[in-house]
Amino acid sequence: MAQIRPAAAGALIGIALFCAIGIAVQFLRPDLDWLQAPMSFYLRGAYGYWLQAGYFALACAMVALAYAYYGALTPRARSGAPALMFALAAIGLCVTAAAHGNPPQRAPTLEGWVHGTSAQAAFLFVTTAMLLQAWRLRGDPAWRARFALAFGWAALCFAAVWALSFWRDVPRGLAQKIVIALIVGWLALSAAWLRRASPRRG
Repeated sequence: MAQIRPAAAGALIGIALFCAIGIAVQFLRPDLDWLQAPMSFYLRGAYGYWLQAGYFALACAMVALAYAYYGALTPRARSGAPALMFALAAIGLCVTAAAHGNPPQRAPTLEGWVHGTSAQAAFLFVTTAMLLQAWRLRGDPAWRARFALAFGWAALCFAAVWALSFWRDVPRGLAQKIVIALIVGWLALSAAWLRRASPRRG
């Protein structure tokens, strides 16, 4: 597990690419109201391929983060469960990017159903991965001090995903983007921590 720092650096690059593209398309698509339009609307039309690339970059970042965390923790604190959840989230994110969502004011399609289901799965898998990974930090003395922040932030993200599903009184685009920002912030902080970590043996 000598490649922890390169994996963490790769995760940071993937996260940065997603953020840069995700923010850029908000300005490049004046035809969409960023307060109301969810990210799926930006996957269609102009610059849609850019955002798809950003989704794929974030998916790769999740896998790299899972690998780095597994290598950074002591054998006692390691678990394959968070890595599995991160991998499933990455798959869900890739399917979300590849399958177009239902266009507004159009009849629902099978592709739109696949997109929506994959997006929800990606949200649930990644926040579950965050909770499980944060919980494992308690078992490593070198990481225990980071547990409270990591777990509390992950719990907030998990709750926010469920709130997004049931709370319909806020602008849909804004609410979704806040949840995404919270999740990406946790991933970026973890990658930054891992960038400074030392590999474990065994």
